[in-house]
Amino acid sequence: MKALRGLVLAVAAMLAACSPQKKDEAAPAADAPVTIRFATDWRAQAEHGGFYQALASGEYAKRGLDVQIVQGGPGSNVPQLLASGAVEMGMGSNSFIVMNLAQEKVPVKAVAAFMQKDPQVLIAHPGTGVESIADLKGHPILLSDASVTAFWVWLKAKYGFTDDQVRKYTFNAAPFLADKRSAQQGYVTSEPYTIEKAAGLKPKVFLLADEGYPGYATMVLAPDSLIAKNPKAVQAFVEASAQGWRDYLTGDPSKADALIRKDNPEMTQDVLDQAREKLKSYRIVEGDEGLPVGAMTDARWKTFFDMAQSQGVYPKTLDYRTAYTLQFAPKAK
Repeated sequence: MKALRGLVLAVAAMLAACSPQKKDEAAPAADAPVTIRFATDWRAQAEHGGFYQALASGEYAKRGLDVQIVQGGPGSNVPQLLASGAVEMGMGSNSFIVMNLAQEKVPVKAVAAFMQKDPQVLIAHPGTGVESIADLKGHPILLSDASVTAFWVWLKAKYGFTDDQVRKYTFNAAPFLADKRSAQQGYVTSEPYTIEKAAGLKPKVFLLADEGYPGYATMVLAPDSLIAKNPKAVQAFVEASAQGWRDYLTGDPSKADALIRKDNPEMTQDVLDQAREKLKSYRIVEGDEGLPVGAMTDARWKTFFDMAQSQGVYPKTLDYRTAYTLQFAPKAK
């Protein structure tokens, strides 16, 4: 975690150095739309569909927001974009990212979670005797550097996996396909389909969330400064995004998909269609607890922190509640 924490410290320093608006700068008109540049964590895809739906359908605009989605990519760093003032809000991919910001006292909080289930999966070859995650003990597992310091911590704690199983994953399925004993990471909405399409192989897929992994995903991050200065804008963004996600999953997604393909011309409609169906069938956005879209709970965050802290990732003294606020997240009725 040292490299990531070093980066988080740098982000904290940048946020501390950011100066407030000068008094002689012209203030925007009272009725002018509030500009929100929202940075995503990857290239445009169905996993961002609710935000694009809210943009395409005017949900942001009718709440007084001028939202611009800033597409991410392999080198994108959302906390750094927030720190530099390049964006007003951003996406937190997983709960470890948010908790790391809290540990380094970076003044940014999660204000909503639009994936109740982290879509992370482990993918294995069929016909090799692997019928559960536990069966992968001793097998080589392809993981990115970021994953080694994130959900791998939980896998080791729950299944007794060891670091000598780790092989470097470079977002290329070729090493996995070449070794039938291996497994690799992926998103339930992406890699299983692309592997099957490219290699004619229907892999075994294990969704970590359905095995008890407690992390949220696709969280909305807001700087403390924006929360203090314009809480109405934060609330409006969360509410519009929640409606966008509901509409993307249950309504007509065509306008959102068109915006996604415009931002990411490499994206194809078949990939979008199957990803949307996976989001629905696995209940990635809604979860299994009957909570509103975008909700977070203190209990869930405590479960996540206790898991990570028990593995030595965070000290017991960390106030994990500074990582998030429930002020804006939808509440159960």
